[in-house]
Amino acid sequence: MKKKWGFGTFLLIVVAALAGCGPAQEATKETLTAQPVATPEPEKTAPSKIRVAFVTNNASDFWTIARRGTEKAQGELGCDVVFRIPSTGTAQEQQQIVEDLITAGVSGIAISPKDPANQTEMLNAAAGKINLITQDSDAPESNRACYIGTNNYDAGRAAGELIKQALPNGGKIMLFVGTLDAQNAQDRKKGIEDTLPGGNIEILGTRTDETDRTKAIANVQDTLVAQPDVACLVGLWSYNGPAILNGVRDSGKLGQVKIVCFDEEEETLQGVKDRHIFGTIVQQPYEFGYQSVKLLSELAASNRSRVPENKQIYIPVKTIVPSNVDEFWADLKKMKGQA
Repeated sequence: MKKKWGFGTFLLIVVAALAGCGPAQEATKETLTAQPVATPEPEKTAPSKIRVAFVTNNASDFWTIARRGTEKAQGELGCDVVFRIPSTGTAQEQQQIVEDLITAGVSGIAISPKDPANQTEMLNAAAGKINLITQDSDAPESNRACYIGTNNYDAGRAAGELIKQALPNGGKIMLFVGTLDAQNAQDRKKGIEDTLPGGNIEILGTRTDETDRTKAIANVQDTLVAQPDVACLVGLWSYNGPAILNGVRDSGKLGQVKIVCFDEEEETLQGVKDRHIFGTIVQQPYEFGYQSVKLLSELAASNRSRVPENKQIYIPVKTIVPSNVDEFWADLKKMKGQA
C-alpha cells in the first residue's frame, strides 16, 4: 500500500533540508576567512658600493703610480674610487674638489693637503662629514683620522746622507721645491738640515716655484748664474728632479754640478742611469694609493682596527743610484702596467 504524503509533511522535509545546508555553507565561509593572507616580502636591494676619493696636490707623474695602487684596491675590494687631480695645484682648488666630492656622496677622502696650516678649517669641516685621511703630506693639527705615506723627516735624512756621498769634500748646495707650506716639504728640509750640520756642506737657501715647471727650471738657471760655485742642487718634489736636470743641461753644466732629488719620474730615473743625477730618494706612491683606499673602505664599514694610536702609517723610502736603478725601474714599469 503506497504511503501518501500531506502538504505539511512535505514542508517539514524541505525546511529540514534547508537547515542542513546552512551550517555547511557557514563552515565553508569560515574556512575561507581563516586562510592566512600571504604578505609580500620586502624587495631585496643590493647593498650600495662604498665610494671613496683620492685627491692629489699637483699633476706630476708621481700620482700616476698612486692611481695604479687605487685601481688595484678598487678591483680587490669592489669599491668605487674617484681620483681627482687639481690642475692648478692650489689649496683653493683642493677645497672646491673636496666640497664637490662631499656633495657627490663619497664616504671618505684621502688628500695630500697643499697648505696644511691654512687648510685646517677646511679639513676639519670635511672630517665632520665623511672619513678623512691624509696621504703623502700630513696635516697633524687637523681632525684627520690617519696619515698614510712617507715619514718625510726620515726621507730628508736619507737625502742628507746621499748629499754627503755626492760631496765627500763638502761644498754649497741649494734646495728647490714647489712650496714650503706643505708639511712634506718642511719635514724633508728639516731632515736634510739635521743630517748636515757640523760638516763642510753649506745650505745656501731654498727656491720655491709654486709647482710651475717653467719657473722651476728658471730657478735652477738663476742659481747657477748667481752662485757659480754651487756644488749640488737638491729637488724636494718629484718634478724638481727633471727641472734641475734640464736647467743644468741648458746651462751647459752637466757633470759639473751634482744633483740629488726625490721620487721616480722617468726623466729622473734616466738621469740616474746616465749618471747625470747622483741619486734619488723614492717613496712608494703605489702603496699610498692602495693603502689609502683600503683604509677608507674599512672606515666606511666602521672598522678602525688598522689605525694606530699615533694615527700614522709610514711607508718606507728607497735610495736609488746607478747600481740599482735598472732593477727598480723594471719593477716600477710592472706596477704601472708597462712591462
